Amino acid sequence: MIKAVLFDLDGTLADTAPDLGIALNNVLKKQNLPPKTMAEIRPVASHGAAGLIKLGTGMQPDNPAFAALRQDFMAEYELHFTDQTVLFGGINELLEKLAEQNIAWGIITNKPHVFTDRLVPKLGCSIEPAVIVSGDTTSAPKPSTEPMFYACRHIGVAPENCLYIGDAERDMQAGRNAGMITVLANWGYIGAEDNISQWPADYIVEQPKEILQLLNK
Repeated sequence: MIKAVLFDLDGTLADTAPDLGIALNNVLKKQNLPPKTMAEIRPVASHGAAGLIKLGTGMQPDNPAFAALRQDFMAEYELHFTDQTVLFGGINELLEKLAEQNIAWGIITNKPHVFTDRLVPKLGCSIEPAVIVSGDTTSAPKPSTEPMFYACRHIGVAPENCLYIGDAERDMQAGRNAGMITVLANWGYIGAEDNISQWPADYIVEQPKEILQLLNK
């Protein structure tokens, strides 16, 4: 029986790609590099600063210059992280339906708490989340199971009674390894090269309202 529905943030609960894209292109401009289009940015947005910097510069994290670029990216994102970010369509309606059934909901994201703690209250969620787990809440982010178990302890729900919804392979891995039912949000930041058939997702949904159909399975 499903007692809680837990969401990834970027690309699942909220469309954060526009603000991430602004930050990236501001960094690239300072490096005299060409900007990236939203079509290029969106499939990479779930991979965070590292993925976006690699997209924009071709640079790997082991490059000596990478750390400074990441710091610059985070500073730029700090200026813009609430400019254009919004909930995906249908999310609030879903949250209200969950509340009607006394099903808790929460967030497990790899986004640092310095952003998460300020962004979530500005999203306009119709129901307040029961738990928010950021990328630095526990000692290891997803695909580690630590954030998953932390959320379960906080809300008092066993992993097997949770749906975890995300748009990245690491989301599906973390949820599956924690014993949760995993749901791939196909509206999220999924690239053409992503082989989602190989990801450990129990279900794939095209829009938030489809999640309601999974609650009694």
